[in-house]
Amino acid sequence: MSRLNLLEETRYEKLPVTVYPDSGSASRAVAKRIADLIRRKQSKGETTVLGLATGATPVKVYAELIRLHKEEGLSFANVVTFNLDEYYPMQPDAAQSYVYFMKEQLFDHIDIDMNNVHIPNGTLAQEDIAAFCLAYEQKISAYGGLDLQILGIGRTGHIGFNEPGSAPNSGTRLVTLDDLTRRDAAHDFGGKENVPTKAITMGIGTIFKAREIVLMAWNRKKAGIIKKAVEGEISSEVPATYLQLSDHVEFVLDEEAASELTRFDTPWEVKDCVWDEALIKKAVIWLAKTLKKPILKLTEEDYNNHGMAQLATERGPVYNINIHIFNKIQHTITGWPGGKPNADDSQRPERALPDVKRAIIFSPHPDDDVISMGGTFIRLADQGHDVHVAYQTSGNTAVWDEDVLRFTEFAIDYAKARGEDASVQEQAYEDMRKFIEVKQPNQPDTLEIRNIKGLIRKGEAIAGARFAGLPDENIHFMALPFYDRQKTSRKVSFEDDIQQTMELLRQVKPHQVFAAGDFADPHGTHKVCFDIILEALKRLKGTEEWVDDCWLWLYRGAWHEFEVHEIEMAVPLSPQEVERKKLAIFKHQSQKDLPVFPGDDAREFWVRAEERNRETALAYDQLGLAEYEAMEAFVRYKF
Repeated sequence: MSRLNLLEETRYEKLPVTVYPDSGSASRAVAKRIADLIRRKQSKGETTVLGLATGATPVKVYAELIRLHKEEGLSFANVVTFNLDEYYPMQPDAAQSYVYFMKEQLFDHIDIDMNNVHIPNGTLAQEDIAAFCLAYEQKISAYGGLDLQILGIGRTGHIGFNEPGSAPNSGTRLVTLDDLTRRDAAHDFGGKENVPTKAITMGIGTIFKAREIVLMAWNRKKAGIIKKAVEGEISSEVPATYLQLSDHVEFVLDEEAASELTRFDTPWEVKDCVWDEALIKKAVIWLAKTLKKPILKLTEEDYNNHGMAQLATERGPVYNINIHIFNKIQHTITGWPGGKPNADDSQRPERALPDVKRAIIFSPHPDDDVISMGGTFIRLADQGHDVHVAYQTSGNTAVWDEDVLRFTEFAIDYAKARGEDASVQEQAYEDMRKFIEVKQPNQPDTLEIRNIKGLIRKGEAIAGARFAGLPDENIHFMALPFYDRQKTSRKVSFEDDIQQTMELLRQVKPHQVFAAGDFADPHGTHKVCFDIILEALKRLKGTEEWVDDCWLWLYRGAWHEFEVHEIEMAVPLSPQEVERKKLAIFKHQSQKDLPVFPGDDAREFWVRAEERNRETALAYDQLGLAEYEAMEAFVRYKF
C-alpha cells in the first residue's frame, strides 16, 4: 500500500495505530520492543526505566518477557520500573493488589532487583499520600524519566486511573474511581461493593513525559472506547484522547479492538473496497440505518453521498442492489429453526431434512438457554425435534449466600416435619453460617456451599427446561470442572472439559448445536465454554461421520445482540411466545430482581431479553421488512 493510500485510509485516526491479528502476536511485538530497548541500553551500560501497567491487557507481554529471560538470556539487572497505579487502601499481599499482580505475572520470574521496583503504596495514611506522590515523581525524574510507558485503557477511557475529568498536566495523586471502572473490577473483588473507591495513580502529565508511550487494547469490549480515543475530539471526558497531543505514542491493537475504527467498520468511507457479499450487505444496511430509510427506498444519490459510489458503479443499478440485499435479509427470517419439512430450503437458513433433528442447546450458565434463545428453544420442542439442553457450568458463583442459608433452613425444617433426625443438616448449617460471617471478598466458598448453590441453580434450570417442553432425560448437567478450578488457580487445563463435551456429543450425534456467542459476560465463562465446544467438535470431525452434517449456531441476548448484517437466522416470536419465554426465565428465581453479577446493564435478565428481541424486530421493520413482535437472532459458525 502506498503512503498516500495509507494516509487516506487512516485519515480519521489522530495518532499512529498498529493492528495485529490477535493479542498474542501484538503482545509478542510489544515485548520485543521492550527487550530491544533493554538490550540497547545494556550495551551502553545504561539503565532502562519502564512504566508498567496491570490488568489483563499486559499479561501476555509479561509472559513473553519471562520467556525471553529464561530462553534467550534477556536480563533485567539494569531495569528500573515504575507502576502506574494501585488501589487505595490496599495491602500488598492481597490477591487484588497490583504488588501481588506484578510479582505473580513478572517480577518473581525474572532477575530484576526488587529495590529497582516502584509501585504506589496502598497502605499509607491518607495524610501521607501527597508527600508520597511528590516523592514518586521525583524518583522518576532522578532516573532521567521513563524510557517507555506501556498502558491499557479502561472503558471510561482512563489511562492509569486517570478517570474522566482528569487534567492533561496532572501528576501522581489520589483519585476517586469511576463507577464503571469499579463495576469492571467487581469480579476480582467478589462484588462492586468490595472494590475500593479510590486509587493512587500516575498523572497524565507524568505519562506524557515518557520518551515512548505504547497503549495496548484487546478484544471487542474495548472497540468503542478505542474509536473515541483514536478518532474522537480531545476531551477530559475521555482522558486517553489527550494522547493525540503526543508525538511519541502508538496504539497497538488486535483486530477486535480495532473493529470500530472507520477503516475497518465502514471502510467505504475511506477507501475503495473489494465488494464481497458480506461487505455489500453491511454497507447497504448501514446506509439505510444512517438515513433512516427502508432499503428499497435508497437511491443512487444516497450511495454517492455516503462513500458508496464505487459499489453503485461496479454492481449497480442501485435498485438491483437494494432488492438483492432486501431478499437476503428476508431469507434469514424463519419460523422453523429446525428446518421446514417438505419445503424448498434453498432460500431458508436451515435444512429441511431430516424432518426431525437432534439438537443440543449448550448453556454456559444454567439460564443462558432461556434468556438468549428461549423462544427458539420452545419452538424447536413444539415442532417435534429431539432437543437436548446441556448446562455447562453449575453457575454456583452467582447465588447469594443468604439463599444458601434459606434453602438449608428449609431442608432442616422439612426433615423435622417428617420426624427425621436433622442433626447433620443443622451442623452443616452452623458451619456454613460461621464461614459466611467471616468470608472475605472473592474468597472461594467451601465445597458444601458450592454444592448447595449449584443445586439451587440446577433445580431452577430443570424447571425452565421442563417448561420449554423437554423430558428429564434430555436435560444434561455437565458441571464442567474448569468453572470451580478457576476460583483457586489461574492456570487451568481444559482437557477433561473437552473430553466430557465430546462424550455428550457422541451420545446425541446432533444435527444442530446451539452455543453462546456472546462473550461479554463479566466472568468470561461464555468464551471459555464456546472454545471447549469448538475444540470438541473439531476433534470429533476427524472420526465421527455425523459431524459433517452438524451445524453450529451461535446465539446472543443476555449481554449483547448481533448486528443485523451479521444475522443468518432470525426467528420471529409472537406476543404469546414472548410471554412463554418470559415465564421460562422466571423459573430462575435466584437470578431475578438483583443477580450477583448483573454486569453493566441494570435491567433484570428477562427485561433485557424482551427488549433486545423487540429491538431486533424493530431493526428489521425499519429496513422495510415485516413487522414482528420480537425476534431471536443466530449466526452460523463454520468449523
